[in-house]
Amino acid sequence: MEIFTLLETLEDIIENARNVPFSAKGIVDKDELLDIIKEIRIKLPDELKQAKWVKEERQRILVEAQKEADDIVKEAENRIISMIDEHEITRKAYDQKTEIIETANEMSREISKGTKDYADNLLEETEQVLSNTLSNLEKNMGEALNLMQISLEDTIKTIQNSRKELK
Repeated sequence: MEIFTLLETLEDIIENARNVPFSAKGIVDKDELLDIIKEIRIKLPDELKQAKWVKEERQRILVEAQKEADDIVKEAENRIISMIDEHEITRKAYDQKTEIIETANEMSREISKGTKDYADNLLEETEQVLSNTLSNLEKNMGEALNLMQISLEDTIKTIQNSRKELK
């Protein structure tokens, strides 16, 4: 839980910053804050880094799928243009053009859907890992608070007993 310690350190630095006269602003050491932020980034769970990678990979795949679809459509258009020699060939070309464009659009939709499904699955898995991590953090924090509460209650009892002995 070193991230929480670093965040608490940031809070302390900001809370203890010298105030600028006549304003609510404070003066802090920029380099010190940047160093702490760098440490937080380093200590972030791998799942967050993986989620960022999944997002970037999803975008790359979508762009690639769109480019492939555009290439297919362009290739279809080029084929059709080359077939415009005679009337019969032209009629067939228009029919094929429509079919090729429909096929290309369908392939584009399928590639896009597959890409989205893949990215969604990766994001779902990442979400599960992050949820489990959060649950574990909350559980561990709860146990730590209970131990602190018991310790404080014991200390209060000890003080009360000592006070009774003094009377």
